[in-house]
Amino acid sequence: MNSSTTDSWASPRHRRAVTWIVTLATIAIVFDGYDLVVYGTILPMLLDDPSQLGAISPAQAGALGSYALVGVMVGALASGAIGDYLGRRRMMLINIVWFSVGMGLAALATSITTFGLLRFFTGIGVGGLVATVGAMVAEFAPPGKRNLYNAIVYSGVPAGGVLASLLAIVLRDAIGWRGLFWIGALPLVTLLPLALMKLPESPKWLVARGYEDKARRISEYTGIPMPDAEEIALEHASVEKVGFAALATRRYAWATGLLGVMSFSGLLLTYGLNTWLPKIMGDAGFNAKGSLSFLLVLNGGAIIGGLIASKIADGIGPQRVVATTFFLAAVALVVLTLGFPLPVLLASVAVAGVGTIGTQVLIYGFVSNYYSTSARAAGVAWCAGFGRLGGIFGPLIGGALISAGISSQVAFSVFAGIAVLGAFVTFFVPRARVALRAEVAPVTA
Repeated sequence: MNSSTTDSWASPRHRRAVTWIVTLATIAIVFDGYDLVVYGTILPMLLDDPSQLGAISPAQAGALGSYALVGVMVGALASGAIGDYLGRRRMMLINIVWFSVGMGLAALATSITTFGLLRFFTGIGVGGLVATVGAMVAEFAPPGKRNLYNAIVYSGVPAGGVLASLLAIVLRDAIGWRGLFWIGALPLVTLLPLALMKLPESPKWLVARGYEDKARRISEYTGIPMPDAEEIALEHASVEKVGFAALATRRYAWATGLLGVMSFSGLLLTYGLNTWLPKIMGDAGFNAKGSLSFLLVLNGGAIIGGLIASKIADGIGPQRVVATTFFLAAVALVVLTLGFPLPVLLASVAVAGVGTIGTQVLIYGFVSNYYSTSARAAGVAWCAGFGRLGGIFGPLIGGALISAGISSQVAFSVFAGIAVLGAFVTFFVPRARVALRAEVAPVTA
């Protein structure tokens, strides 16, 4: 095997092409994170002001938060069903348009029902995007940098959360919740034109689908290496079926189930905390901007900690790192129940961000590198889609706890128990034979 083409940059053009791909994917995922968190930032306004969409109870608010996640699940699973057939580029472009239009239409909603339906519609595009970008990065990035680049891309989720929190603090009173949703529609006129110009199709996917001549032309134009004969033989030997059919094979079935539970746990924590943390901290006595600041710290901690953890994962493998960050989340959430001073609470929320949102970033990287090319989009889609069931339950659990008058200490303890479950399940995922070659040699810059 030629290590110059598999474990390092083949040329300056290769590096430039991957930089564009990672940048475009990251920006797209930033708006996924924005969509995730912006609802939590406007939730107190919707609960307090019936003139916005109508009178909303905490339980209804939790359901509204979950509608988007049902859409994400549908979109992720649909993308997995067709993404390994249609290709990475086409799915990326479709989903950018889809979720941008959904955000714009949601800004125009005048009733709870319409708003809920449009949140579901938007979620379909978001889910398709999440399921696509992991497969893209795994196929474009040099193997020794895949965990890092996946973390950079999926750190767009907490970065979008930071963006939503900051804009809500600065602009919510000026432009209202509708203005914040209009911001979420901007990729239609900003990101889409760039993606049309700079985003190539994956040569690995083209070769796996039998389009070798087209793959060679893209490789010559972009500098992205063609898969060598050994990689092609490995692909054909490892998975004979394509898409979801491959996940049901003896080779992948057990691991796929466990990876799904990991993602379920990670996304339950991610969506539950992002939706209800401002409300929980507000009920604990913090003012509106103070409670939003906890959301900012949660997502900021996820960005920094997730990138550091991903660098470690490139060295020792992601499995042990994911288990560790899940455990850190459990510890941090328990600390939040003990009545420590504000600096300790903020530090604990930052660590919780690493162990919840940051862990989910690592899980996406783990999953996208676990499967072969013919099953990669389906594998990521499964974990994003099944995991979204956890995301659906997160806001619902939070809403049920708030409605029942449960204290913040009990709420945080419930979330801590889920983090422990995620850490436990992670230990039982079998090693992926397809991924073993990617871990052999480090990348040279």
